[in-house]
Amino acid sequence: MKTIGIVAHSFEGGSLCFLTSCLEGSKQLGPHMHPTVVLSAIPMGLSMPGWESDDHNSVAKFLAEGVNQVAAAGADFYICPDNTAHIVLEKIANDLPLPGLSIAEVVCYEINKHSWKRVGLLGTKWTMCGNVYSNALKNGDLQKLIPEEAMRTALDKAIFEELCQGEFKPETTQLFIKAIEDLKSAGAECVILGCTEIPLIINEDNSPLPILDSTRLLSEYGVNEALNDRPITIKNGWLRVSD
Repeated sequence: MKTIGIVAHSFEGGSLCFLTSCLEGSKQLGPHMHPTVVLSAIPMGLSMPGWESDDHNSVAKFLAEGVNQVAAAGADFYICPDNTAHIVLEKIANDLPLPGLSIAEVVCYEINKHSWKRVGLLGTKWTMCGNVYSNALKNGDLQKLIPEEAMRTALDKAIFEELCQGEFKPETTQLFIKAIEDLKSAGAECVILGCTEIPLIINEDNSPLPILDSTRLLSEYGVNEALNDRPITIKNGWLRVSD
């Protein structure tokens, strides 16, 4: 089996990714079994000034440090359960010591299985308006729909001030449900939970649309890669996405 390296950005998202990886491993291998997992957790607070000032070089330094740590610990590839972090990871992928599994490519691979075409996206302001999902969806001939600006601002604030810090308020859950309802009214057929903390409050039971849980999907695809005995295939610093 290959060793999975988890490069955490927020501790809530990193924890969910680790737990999901172990549970998926047990599902496939049996009780108490899973691929070996090594984890790095550079505090996200160190990167926040870079995010706020659009200094991606500063953020890249900390993300690269995380990848270097899991590489040194024996990982064969890494997964980063943070959608926003992929904005920077895409810029430095070829300079990293390990290939990564792209969270957006994993999600789009899953979307295509269902033949959905109009896709809602929730996440931080950087994820909703950035290029990571825009490019991945466009390459798959899929249409991206995002909330209006006022809703985007409210969601972004809730993510950083509440969800990332382990605070889950009923009214915040309702805010995200309302955002999904709005996307459904705009024609979305499904919604990407494009922030690792959103699945902590939104699931198939309370979502008005079918969900793409980016964190859990990334973990599951990572386990599949670890259990597959084929050689790793790399293109531009990224693993080939497959079942």
